[in-house]
Formats: sequence, C-alpha cells, structure tokens
Amino acid sequence: MNTKNNMSPNETLSKSNPYQSSQETLPRQNAKQSSEEKQLKRKTFLQKRIVVFFGAMICCALWGSAFPCVKIGMKLFAIRPDQTADQILFAGCRFALAGILVIIVGSLLKKKPLIPKKQELPSILWLCLFQTVGQYFFYYIGIAHTSGVNTSIVDSLSIFLSILSASLLFRMEKLTGRKILGCILGFLGVVLVNLNGGGFNFHMTWIGEGMILCSAITYSFSSIFAKIFSRKSDPVLLSGWQFLIGGLILSVGAMLAGARPKSLTPGSFLLFLYLAFISMAAYTIWTILLKYNDVSLVSVYGFMNPVFGVLLSALFLGETEGLNWNYLLSLIFIAIGINLVNRQAKRNVNQTAEVTSQNTK
Repeated sequence: MNTKNNMSPNETLSKSNPYQSSQETLPRQNAKQSSEEKQLKRKTFLQKRIVVFFGAMICCALWGSAFPCVKIGMKLFAIRPDQTADQILFAGCRFALAGILVIIVGSLLKKKPLIPKKQELPSILWLCLFQTVGQYFFYYIGIAHTSGVNTSIVDSLSIFLSILSASLLFRMEKLTGRKILGCILGFLGVVLVNLNGGGFNFHMTWIGEGMILCSAITYSFSSIFAKIFSRKSDPVLLSGWQFLIGGLILSVGAMLAGARPKSLTPGSFLLFLYLAFISMAAYTIWTILLKYNDVSLVSVYGFMNPVFGVLLSALFLGETEGLNWNYLLSLIFIAIGINLVNRQAKRNVNQTAEVTSQNTK
C-alpha cells in the first residue's frame, strides 16, 4: 500500500520540511510561557505580606465605613429598624448595583465583556446564595431582634468559622495553635471594642442572635467557595455576577414580602452609589486576595471591621462613646492576633517556595 500518496499536502510539506512544524508551534509556546510567567509574577506579588496587609486593610476600612453610611441611608430613606423587608430591599438594590459596576469596570479593564461561561454558572449561583442572599437574609432578620453589640460580637465568629472550615472540613490548610490563638485574641478585641456602655447581653434568642450566627456561617462558607471557584474562574467575574444575581433575588423577595422602592434625592442617590462602590471594591479585592492566599491569612483581618466601624461612626455620626481605653486595647489584641496568623502563613509560603525551587532545579 502506498502510504505516501495518502498523505495530505500539509503532511507531505511538513515531512519534507521538518522545521516548519516547530516554527509554527513556537509562537504558541512563547505565548503560553509568557502567560504563565505573568500569572507567576501576579501570584508572587499578591502573596507578599505587605500587599495582603494593605489590600485587606482597604477592604476593612471600606466595610467599616458602611456602618455609619447604612445608618445614614436608613434615615434618608425613612426605613425603621423593624422594617426588615425594606432593609432587605435596600441591601438587594445596593448589591445589584454593585454587581453592575463590577461587570462594567471589569469589562473595560480587560477590554472584553465579562460574560460567564455555561460551566461557571453553578459556581456563581452557589457563591451568591451564600455570600449575598443567605448572609444578608439572616443578618437583617437578626438585627431587628437583637442589639448592635450582640450583632457585632456574634457576627465576628464568621472569621473563626472560616478558618475552621478551611482547615477541618475542606482540608485546604492546617489548623495550628498559632491560628487558634490569633482568632481568640481577635475575637476578644471585637468584644472589647463593643463594650462601650451597653455591654453584651447573654440572653440569646433564635430569631435574634441565632439568625446572626446563621449569617456568620453562610459568610464563612462563602469565603471557602470564593477561593475554590476562583481557581478556574476570574474572581472579578465571580464577584460581579454573584452580586447582581444575589441582589436581584433579595430585591424580588423583599418586594414579595411587601417592601416598595423609595424615592431618591440627590443626597440619597450619592450615598447609595457609595455603598454600592464599597461592595464592588472591597469584595472584589478580598476575593482576589483569597485566590492567592490561605483563607486564614486573609480572613483574620476581618476582625478590623468593627474597629473601623467604631472609628468612622465617631467621625461621621459623632458617636464617640466607643473611643475609650477598651478601643486601644482591642487594637492591640487584634494586631497580635493578626501577627500570629501571619507568621504561620509566612512560614508556609517560604516552605512552598523552597520546595518549588528544588523541583525546578
């Protein structure tokens, strides 16, 4: 059988010119190598302690500013503390707008529309159900039936739960004594910053503190899912679409419960836009940090949220009763807790880098 005559013209040409095939694949190999080098540089940059520190602190400062801004927003829109459906509608519209902003800005930066692929839709739905829908559904029910102090303290358990889940349930990292001690110190810092006269009420109710705990649990799982899903998907795309879909679900549910949109004034619109910006910027940065770092390393900074909240509430609302000796002491406890977790994370990163270096030799 004459196999030579059965060859295609391209195969015949490739056989006659053995260098053609390698010359054609060389640009593709160079492009792939260049992309891998960029990914490695980005990963190395985002794993630097100083980058994680400033990125996480920016997120916490933005989330902390949401405390006084939400209070001001509730007054501008005439929403009472007992109007849970209206509060959920307020949150849903805010997150939907945040999602739209993330998708627009992300599309402009990447110079292509951020449209999820079919296989990415389940990840987006799981993330929005835990991060946006579940967390804030339970949260707004809870805050209507408990005090602000109890809410802040119980909600801070989400950080400890995130680290426990990442270590014990998903086996993504080791649970060490340093991490446990760091979480305990951070939690004590949150308790101290909230002891500003009212104190912590140990009388717990399922509809109050129970709902806040459910909110903390759903948020802790959302951190794990954000890290897992961002391995194969763009964290900016995940952030934008989970906010948009989750915000729409919250809004529709609130309106079915009787809530109705409020009229906007120039002042309320600007405040609402800023609240959407907080969600857009903070959660997107947070998800990017989670993609390249241990959950414990990033999550432990969440203990700073109520600290920034007290400080910014004093600046914008004149609520200065929280700025006393326990505020400074809480900062010390949280700083030590963050440092303990960071030391452990730095050791793990160095060990990984040494193994990678040895494997490449």
